[in-house]
Amino acid sequence: QVQLVESGGGSVQTGGSLRLSCTVPRSTFAVARIAWFRQAPGKEREGVAAIVTGPRIVYYGDAVQGRFTISVDNAKCDLQMNGLKPEDAAMYYCAASRNPEYGSSALRTSTYEDFGQGTQLTISS
Repeated sequence: QVQLVESGGGSVQTGGSLRLSCTVPRSTFAVARIAWFRQAPGKEREGVAAIVTGPRIVYYGDAVQGRFTISVDNAKCDLQMNGLKPEDAAMYYCAASRNPEYGSSALRTSTYEDFGQGTQLTISS
């Protein structure tokens, strides 16, 4: 099991930026995919962004396309969030999988084996 630790959450004004980080305690060589999901109160967990670590193929949810950027460097996966909106407020979770799924599967919760505890993002107007 991969132990994932998220950091970087906080409160940001509408239109602001924030970077979340996910630390993977061993080389990402053993992890084929890393993703960020989010869940707001009363809503289902939503796929935000995913990266297939080998070829560096990235996928984004429709709600964040063009505003968020996912990147991975050795044992850390970052989610750069720009142009934040009130609807981006949620608990953000990092997830990892040892299987290189592509396409819509890359943002599907059920295709990930390990999740972190989450980090909270709050948006203020």
